[in-house]
Amino acid sequence: MQITKFYQDFDIHIFNDESYDPGSGDHANSYDKIYGGKSPYEYSNLTKHGVRVFKDGVPYRSALLINGFGGTGIHETGLVTDIDKLLICCADSVFCLTLPELDLFWNTQADMATCFEIFRYQGNYIVHGEMEISRLDQEGKIIWQCGGMDIFTTLNGKDDFKIEANKIIATDWGDRKYIIDPETGKSELLDK
Repeated sequence: MQITKFYQDFDIHIFNDESYDPGSGDHANSYDKIYGGKSPYEYSNLTKHGVRVFKDGVPYRSALLINGFGGTGIHETGLVTDIDKLLICCADSVFCLTLPELDLFWNTQADMATCFEIFRYQGNYIVHGEMEISRLDQEGKIIWQCGGMDIFTTLNGKDDFKIEANKIIATDWGDRKYIIDPETGKSELLDK
């Protein structure tokens, strides 16, 4: 899947690039910049997201994000644009790239396993991870993290996470619902 975002006069294409092999010199796609949490050779299971910026249909910049552990795909809620930044969930981390240059502004491990989604929230970001819900500031620093009794997803993957005016509602694998205060990260388990 590919998602296209727009920034000023630029088109930004974000996509999975699972065919990219960091150990090979023969690549179908090449990139100006490659970012990873560690050396890409240290991972046995890699998530690889490509980002290409175009101006008037002409390639301008490109970057590849490589990370290990939990795999993520590209989807609408797995990334956000925020003024002159692009934030993308990639395995257990969130990468923040500057626009349009695609320089790495920060990279934060926001979950022990996988970051599913990211949302803007009152000048910060809320990350829906597999093991933790996190709030990050504009610099990528973790403000708080909240875990549950099981992973924060459901068998059907529907209605397992939402942000309302003054609360976050997350459902775990055992169909337990948590109300999380977005300001403090304190959670309350709802009775079934």
